[in-house]
This record gives sequence, C-alpha cells and structure tokens, in this order.
Amino acid sequence: MSAVSLTPRALYEEVAELLRQRIFNRELPPGSWIDELKIAEELGISRTPLREAIKVLAAEGLVTMKVRRGAYVTEVSEQDLREVYELLSLLEADAAGAVCRAASDAEMAELQRLHDELEQAAHPGTGSRERFFELNEAFHLRLLDLAGNRWRKQMVADLRKVMKLNRHSSLFKSGRIQESLQEHRAIVEALRARDAEAAVQRVKTHFANGLQAAA
Repeated sequence: MSAVSLTPRALYEEVAELLRQRIFNRELPPGSWIDELKIAEELGISRTPLREAIKVLAAEGLVTMKVRRGAYVTEVSEQDLREVYELLSLLEADAAGAVCRAASDAEMAELQRLHDELEQAAHPGTGSRERFFELNEAFHLRLLDLAGNRWRKQMVADLRKVMKLNRHSSLFKSGRIQESLQEHRAIVEALRARDAEAAVQRVKTHFANGLQAAA
C-alpha cells in the first residue's frame, strides 16, 4: 500500500478559522450574509473549501444556513444566550468540583497564577481589555483541562464559540469587569481550599451574574 501524504491542516480548516475570527471580531457581524463568491476571490481559492469551511461553522452554531438564501452569521436571541449560559454554568461548575478533588498543588498554583495575571490585566493604566478577555477564557479553559473530561471540554468549547457572538457585551457594562474579577477571586479561593461545594456554587453564581449583565 502506498503512503498517503497528509498536510498539517486542510485548507478548509484554515478558511474556517479565518472566518471564525472575522465573526468574533465583528468583521462579519451577526445577521450578515456570507458572500461566498467575494470571499473565495479575496482568498484566491475555489468555492469548494469555502463551502466546507462554512459547514464546519454551521455545525458550531456560528453560521445559519437558509434555504435558497445561503449562509448567514448566526444572530443570538435572548433565549439562545440564556440556554448557553445555563449549560456553561452546569458544565463548568461540575468541572470546578472535579478540580477540587483531583488537581495537584502545582496545578492549583497554575490556576492562581492565571488569576493573578487576570488581576493585572484588569488594573487601570497597566492592563488591557483584550488581554483581560483572553486571560478570562484561558482560566476557564485551563480549569476544564484539569477536570479531565474531554467530552465536557468539547461541549464547553462549542458553547463558548456561540457565546462569543455576543462578544464581551456583558463585560463592557459599567463595573462588570470588576464584579467578574471579584467572582473569580471567590472561585480561586474555593478551589485552593479544595471546597468542592463552594467552588460549584461560586461558578454558578459567576455565570448567573454574567447572564444578567449580558441580557
């Protein structure tokens, strides 16, 4: 049997990531039509890998296919947002409980370091909002890594992509960044004390407050 040559990353995956970032950066805002011909010409590719990329984004919930009208960036309703936050709350709270029970002291210290960086990024004059958002997500994703359930991690990753369609709107509200930071402090405190019950409840409170600010 002859060897099969595989590229490190298929073209359609690269195109999907490019479109994903355009959606998150609002270059393709919610509700906008994805002009396949224009994008294919811009990227210098055929429409086949572009259509495969759009299928990937549709499976993630970032793109909605409309019969005889094409692909559109998904618009997130209040109901969608509520359902996403509720699921994230359940999944990440469960992960926090698992981390309390199973993480090593070194792994707990790693979460503390991520939180310390988050504190620095939120500090007026020295931090940056974009850096705060990046570290905030990094903290949540590392918590999931340490919890060790790959199915839960994949579900959360997909849900967070949909949440980004409502990108940062809750954190842009006056005072929400500081409130979020205070909630993170409480979560880290419970994690380091290995108090699973408190960690679960504090993560749920964090998401409930985030939903209230986003709605």
